Amino acid sequence: MRSVSLKSLPEAELAAFQTHQSGNNCAVHAITAAVKLLVGTEFSPEALSTEVDQHWRHGRFYRMLPGWAVTPGMQARLVNFLARTRNLPLQAQLKSLSVETLPTLLQEDNQALLLTLTWLPSKAPAIYHGNSSVNSNATRKAGGHTMLLAAYNPEHRSGNHSTPWGFINSWIQGGPDLFWMQDNDLRNAWNVVFFPLNLRLSVIIKKLSYDENETDKITNRPC
Repeated sequence: MRSVSLKSLPEAELAAFQTHQSGNNCAVHAITAAVKLLVGTEFSPEALSTEVDQHWRHGRFYRMLPGWAVTPGMQARLVNFLARTRNLPLQAQLKSLSVETLPTLLQEDNQALLLTLTWLPSKAPAIYHGNSSVNSNATRKAGGHTMLLAAYNPEHRSGNHSTPWGFINSWIQGGPDLFWMQDNDLRNAWNVVFFPLNLRLSVIIKKLSYDENETDKITNRPC
């Protein structure tokens, strides 16, 4: 398949949406990047993370614990909460997808995909910055990470590695380079390995048309 990118933007423009995380806030950074790309509304990831922690203490759970992980289901709920409380024409859904569908989904200008990777000890997937051959995810610990899928380029290489999958990632501030993954690493890590079933879960954030947004308000969907 030919190369595709989010909203057909070049790599440098997509990489400009990267914001550097502090703490365990990768999912919040991915959400704020997606919202800015889709509707132009900008949130401070740090301020949003603080707000999420405050909601947790009042019994509204958009992360597992204050300052801790945000599961894919919680990511979708958080986006829908922002849409409702900030009057944004957005809707998020949790989907189980295949790798083969991702390039086609990237071609849709009105949506963005959040992918959450998880891994066991000594099984961390390699993630490369731009064309560098240096693995930015060289950890031996179990963990997880959420990024915004930004590009598919079957010709892209990081050093000697074929790395077709490009992401807006919260390990750096700005551009001009995205972070890239090998196909096998994506397939192996894009599984919820800490649960009984290996599900390739993605949060699809869709920008609604005017008619869809009005219908969404009338149905008063829960977050």
